[in-house]
Amino acid sequence: MGTDLSKADLKKADLSDARLLGADLPTAFMTDADLSEADLSGADLRDADLSKAFMTDADLPEADLSGADLRDADLSKADLKEADLSEASLSGADLSEASLSGADLSGAYLKEADLSEADLRNADLTEEAVLRADPSTAFMTDPDLSEVDLSKAKADLSEADLSGADLLRADLSGAYLKEADLLGAKLDDADLSEVDLSGADLRGASFIGANVWGIKIRGEQRELQAKEYLEQLGGIVRSED
Repeated sequence: MGTDLSKADLKKADLSDARLLGADLPTAFMTDADLSEADLSGADLRDADLSKAFMTDADLPEADLSGADLRDADLSKADLKEADLSEASLSGADLSEASLSGADLSGAYLKEADLSEADLRNADLTEEAVLRADPSTAFMTDPDLSEVDLSKAKADLSEADLSGADLLRADLSGAYLKEADLLGAKLDDADLSEVDLSGADLRGASFIGANVWGIKIRGEQRELQAKEYLEQLGGIVRSED
């Protein structure tokens, strides 16, 4: 078992480089703490207060951060693979270049979070995490969202900055991407069925093998027109029920 620090008051503590593998820290008070490069692999941080914590380069694979307060925390370059961030508050958090592959972000609050160049492959964003991101204020430049499933969320990514995003094989069916910035985005083999791309910037985007059944572009629902338009932009697309 890991170190038991449940409900501990660690406000502004310097825990940089600390080895806290599997530590029990549920409901711990760690606001403004320095956890940079700390190893918290598999740690229990449920409902912990980590607001404004400095956690850059921290190791948090498989950590339980469900319900944690991570507002304005610096998680840049942190390893959060397979971590549980369900219902966590990440408003204003810096997640740039963080590894979130396979992480559970269901119900997480991501308003004004910085997800630039974050790795979100296979992350669970199906329970409105993306809707809560308020994409008009979230920063998502160059994120890796390959194979992510947003179909159940019916995500509203209107005006989102997804320029350069890796959305290979992503399921975006039914999503709203009106006026989104998809400049240079990779959407090969993605499911874009019934997606609303009205007014989106699609210059340089790649759609090879994408499913565009029922897609909406420029306010037009006509599939054939949309397919031809996307082929002009980024290659061969497919249309299927």
